[in-house]
Amino acid sequence: MIAANPVLNMSIFGVFVLITLFVVYRASSIGTATEYFAAGGGFNGAQNGIALSGDFLSAASFLGIAGAIAVYGYDGFLYSIGFLVGWLVNLLLVAELLRNTGRFTMGDVLSYRMRQRPVRAASAVSTIVISLAYMVAQMAGAGGLVALLLDVHSGSGQALVIAVVGVVMVAYVLVGGMKGTTWVQIIKAVMLMLCVLMITLFLMGKFGFSLTSLLERAAESNPLGEKIFAPGAQYGANPLTKLDFVSLSLALVLGVAGLPHVLMRFYTVPDAKQARRSVVWATCTMAVFYLCTLVIGYGAGAVNGPAAILSAPGGENSAAPLLAYRVGGTVLLGIIAAVAFATIIAVVAGLTLTASASFAHDVYANVLRRGEADPDSEVRVARLTAMVIGAASIAGGILVNGQNIAFLVALAFAFAASANLSTLLFTLYWRRFNTRGTLWGIYGGLGSCLLLMSFSPVVSGGPESILPGVDFAWFPLSNPGIVSIPISFLCGYVGTLLGGGQLDERRSAEMEVRSITGIGR
Repeated sequence: MIAANPVLNMSIFGVFVLITLFVVYRASSIGTATEYFAAGGGFNGAQNGIALSGDFLSAASFLGIAGAIAVYGYDGFLYSIGFLVGWLVNLLLVAELLRNTGRFTMGDVLSYRMRQRPVRAASAVSTIVISLAYMVAQMAGAGGLVALLLDVHSGSGQALVIAVVGVVMVAYVLVGGMKGTTWVQIIKAVMLMLCVLMITLFLMGKFGFSLTSLLERAAESNPLGEKIFAPGAQYGANPLTKLDFVSLSLALVLGVAGLPHVLMRFYTVPDAKQARRSVVWATCTMAVFYLCTLVIGYGAGAVNGPAAILSAPGGENSAAPLLAYRVGGTVLLGIIAAVAFATIIAVVAGLTLTASASFAHDVYANVLRRGEADPDSEVRVARLTAMVIGAASIAGGILVNGQNIAFLVALAFAFAASANLSTLLFTLYWRRFNTRGTLWGIYGGLGSCLLLMSFSPVVSGGPESILPGVDFAWFPLSNPGIVSIPISFLCGYVGTLLGGGQLDERRSAEMEVRSITGIGR
């Protein structure tokens, strides 16, 4: 067990929170709905790209992936590959067209040439479910991290920590809106990059700047030996686990383009060119980060060994903090703790803002008020929704506390790919796509993913399940993406063929011109 200094760790974290809250307060200028939801489109591509990386590089990337690499080797690094490759889908197929067509939310795009009310309602349901699934994983990361740093083993103590993180996150959203949240994400991204570069440098120095020596020590410290350098250590036991890996890969690669909080960031730039630049900046930043996590993950296994990592509070998620303590002592551990907390809070703030914006703009303003809501009331409803969603994510984080964060985030990616990707691509590229196809695609993908996950080993049937004491798992895969993603595409296609009715050629033509040129946005 590490000799953590709780006062130092929490002091560093407290300083970060105070500084960023001050930045949020100074940056906030919430005069209109556009400023609250999209920061007035005032960020350039570089700024938005760094914020995108800050929004995307969650506790799963920093804690979960490092732990998975330390314990399983190459199979853990596959999370990094999936997270990174998925951005190509955004760059090539989604970013520019989405930025030109929408205004605040994904619902703006999906409902543009469809029946507004049912499509916006479906989009809001999808956004809130995916955001909550993602937020729950971040909250679980907060509980595990504090359990390690403060040696808090009681469930009530970890629950209190998760609640505090949730309250701080809601404060960012209420005070700063999108502009303030973006600056928090930029600060967090810079801190995170400096942190992983610093610990990578320290770690390489410990092994004489020889990557070969580091990898050899990692193999010696791991019961799997040299198997950690090849695929299959975690997912290669039998055909079923290999199929589970394929399902996980599909969810990771295809889920990025369906994540609502990522899509919403494309509205914070002034034009499509800056949206494209945002993705390029984000991709380059994350490529450097994931290369560092490869070194950190293997280094954590070499220095501490998988047994020590798994026995620590937080399990696999403790790999990076344990390594920081062994390499740089209490001070570096405190810095790592602050960055990890910053990561969790910044990501959850972005998710909360996205979910609350979707409810306020899509459900309240366009479904309940039929497009006649004034901007002030829309922002007011978004703030109330942020508090409700924050409370729900705290409860969910307490429920799944102790699970591997990267794995939990992969489930959120499966939801995103199943519910949103098919409908977005069909809407942007298939003129015949209609309202019934949209609704069938969203609800079919979201419902099938939720159903399969509920009856999978994630929820019951195993010692690491959320409900380990019961067994109603009839679906054998831990990630349902390989089934639910094709179901979503099939439902959207069949629903369109059965939809009938006359297509609005004028609106279809308008959307095509607008998506390509941005005219009319």
